[in-house]
Amino acid sequence: MALEITDANFDELVLKSDKPVLLDFWAEWCGPCRMVGPVVEDIAKEYEGRAIVGKVDVDNNPGISVKFGIRNIPALLFFKNGEIVDKQIGAVPKSVLTDKLAKQLA
Repeated sequence: MALEITDANFDELVLKSDKPVLLDFWAEWCGPCRMVGPVVEDIAKEYEGRAIVGKVDVDNNPGISVKFGIRNIPALLFFKNGEIVDKQIGAVPKSVLTDKLAKQLA
């Protein structure tokens, strides 16, 4: 299951992670976010132990959203060693996200 990433646990779970991180910035009211949600959950199961997969509710965690300039959701950011290495804006097929995550594991 994808981790709930908040303003409070972001540094510990994302920036200090020794594994690649996929973060899904979403909101309850966002239709495309609801389409991407199950895909992100699948990826979390598939990559368990190899990558961190998390979800950030932009309404409840404005600090992270502002820090990374999130204006459109869903926004999926890929981190490695605490740095953004890739991103995807909008709903896309699962293969697009897994390809990007796999590159960070290589």
